[in-house]
Amino acid sequence: MAEFRDDRAQGLLAAFEGGEVVGRIAYFVLDEPSAALVAVHTVVEPGHEGKGIAGDLVREFYATAAREGVAVVPLCPYAAKWAERHPDEAPAAPAALVEAAQARLAADPELW
Repeated sequence: MAEFRDDRAQGLLAAFEGGEVVGRIAYFVLDEPSAALVAVHTVVEPGHEGKGIAGDLVREFYATAAREGVAVVPLCPYAAKWAERHPDEAPAAPAALVEAAQARLAADPELW
């Protein structure tokens, strides 16, 4: 099982195994119209694919948001597909949040 570390300043949720980064979610924090964590990209390092790391990362990302009482906007295609398959763990974000997150990413592609 991976250990997760959230580096909010860098916008990275990383999965570690044996002290080595094996995967990460790049994200940013949306403040308006309300707080949300916006998943932009999920990566699993070569040689670690097929172990469920990406799914574990997305699950932890949603759990982090739930602990903070904020929504998740899954702009990352993998995170969006995972959310569709796990609606009990991944509540849908309001349309206004999705639109705001898309606009912010379009205005600042360096966010990831």
